[in-house]
Amino acid sequence: MASSGYPFPEEPAGDLEARKRAKDGEIVKATWKGRLWDTFDLPPLERKLLFKVDAVMLTFASLGYFLKNLDQQNINSAFLSGMKEDLGMHGNELVTAVTIWTVGYVIGQIPSNMLLTRFEARLVIPALELGWGIATLGSYAVKNYQALYALRFLVGLFESGFYPGIHYLLGSWYTPRELGKRAMIFWLAGSLGNMFSGFLQAAAYRNLNGVHGLAGWRWLFIIDAIITLPIALAGFVFFPSAPLQDKKAWWLSEDQHELSKTRLQNIGRAGRTPWTKARIKTLLRSWHTYVLPMLYVIWNNGGGQSAMGYWLKSFNDPVNPPVPGKTYSVEDINQLPLPTKGIFIISAIAYAWLSDGPFHGRRWPFIYLNGAIAVVIGIIFVKLDLYANIKKTMILYWFQDFGSGAGPLILTWINEICSDDTEKRALLVAAGNDFAYVLQSIVPNFVWKTTDFPEARIGWTYSTAMNALLIVWTTLILLLLKRDEKKAFKSASVASIDAGIEDPDEKGIYTPQTSEQSALSPLQKV
Repeated sequence: MASSGYPFPEEPAGDLEARKRAKDGEIVKATWKGRLWDTFDLPPLERKLLFKVDAVMLTFASLGYFLKNLDQQNINSAFLSGMKEDLGMHGNELVTAVTIWTVGYVIGQIPSNMLLTRFEARLVIPALELGWGIATLGSYAVKNYQALYALRFLVGLFESGFYPGIHYLLGSWYTPRELGKRAMIFWLAGSLGNMFSGFLQAAAYRNLNGVHGLAGWRWLFIIDAIITLPIALAGFVFFPSAPLQDKKAWWLSEDQHELSKTRLQNIGRAGRTPWTKARIKTLLRSWHTYVLPMLYVIWNNGGGQSAMGYWLKSFNDPVNPPVPGKTYSVEDINQLPLPTKGIFIISAIAYAWLSDGPFHGRRWPFIYLNGAIAVVIGIIFVKLDLYANIKKTMILYWFQDFGSGAGPLILTWINEICSDDTEKRALLVAAGNDFAYVLQSIVPNFVWKTTDFPEARIGWTYSTAMNALLIVWTTLILLLLKRDEKKAFKSASVASIDAGIEDPDEKGIYTPQTSEQSALSPLQKV
């Protein structure tokens, strides 16, 4: 059997002493079960610890993100199921409601994540879910679209902190051999929420329309709230706070709590520290602050839009059919694009398992792969005659999102690079998602115009350019990390010589470092 050290020698370490502890960690034999799920290869106490954390934190996070996306999307389903007529939304009111939700979502993300560095997560995260659940419930009773606007702002505001907050908290519990998989599972749960909203509305309209005098679209908001609110309340009881800075979760033993802290200290994670003028200056002068969030912004805005439905529908054009005699039914238009999502999910899962496992926590190879595949696909779509070979075009659409699942690994990488500064981790994870959403809410209106589909050549050109930039930006980060690595070891060598010691690693010297110097292991994995 092959064996690997735990923690991995390449994992982020906050200082030289932490690297030494990591190298001296317990040796764990790698088994086929451990390659499927990492906890199988761990010692009993650690395996039990992670089983509990996964069962409580990861389950709550995934359910919460599923519900967040469900509650976020329900307005579109409701609009198509009678809300438009009942509230007199015959103009641009739906777009306005979505925009108002976006305003709340954008302004709440960074403040919410910073709250997590000062207050216990077991209070903050469930409170967010409780807030958007109550606002969703209130939406069933609105009498006009102005009231809907107010509630959509509150839904956006409370939902804003959930996604970046959970990513920050995953980085506060898991090591690099575990973090990528959990981040990916959490992210993919949101995709299920997007898909499920339409099914839920169809069921609500079919079975509840008119019950107790309420329209089917009103029941959609009620059902969403009925699912959301109990889970939010359960979060106050079960959801854990960050082990390095808050109280022990009641469902952990004292030994398990101490182990959770030791695991994180061995890889250089840090708990909360006071804000000072010096810290703020350091943060503002750090390249991390300006470069790392942009990596997620670029990735988030580089994906192609779902154009296959437009392409299938174009065959039914009664005036200028692209292929006379060839048509697709409404059922075909709804079902034929489904393999795209399935292929995307499979590739995203493969990214996470490979990154945590055989690649020992390396994130950057999959960001490169994401960019390279997307560039190739974008170039093909820019040049492609969509109707020359229908079968090949359909297969290309199915694979258009193949390999584009690097987003959670990017936020994981930010978590690891900023490992020794919890406030910086919280800030930059939130900033990446926040700025990505701002750009995403503006740019598609100009490059992915509905009137340009199904060809959308401007959109595919934009996608190609963004993914080329993703490759360049990843390279920039690797070069900056390499520069900081050289600086750190040069400083350590000078300090060792001054102290009359030849090898700081062998003597177990602790050398204080900045976060740029401490999270060097992402480069050591090159």
